Amino acid sequence: MTKLKKHSGLSKVLKVRKGGTITLRQTGLNHKTGKKSGAVNRSKRKNSTLSKADYKRLKKVI
Repeated sequence: MTKLKKHSGLSKVLKVRKGGTITLRQTGLNHKTGKKSGAVNRSKRKNSTLSKADYKRLKKVI
């Protein structure tokens, strides 16, 4: 069986920290932010972490 290639697009989006947790940028901040409230825009600036179920699924691909 051949070696699995990493998904290059996904590896550009996700960042792996020292402890093994994976962080990603929240969606919805590229455009159409004028109609959203300021609190929503500010809260989306923070990175979020990947859930355990997604981590197990995407661990091989990164």
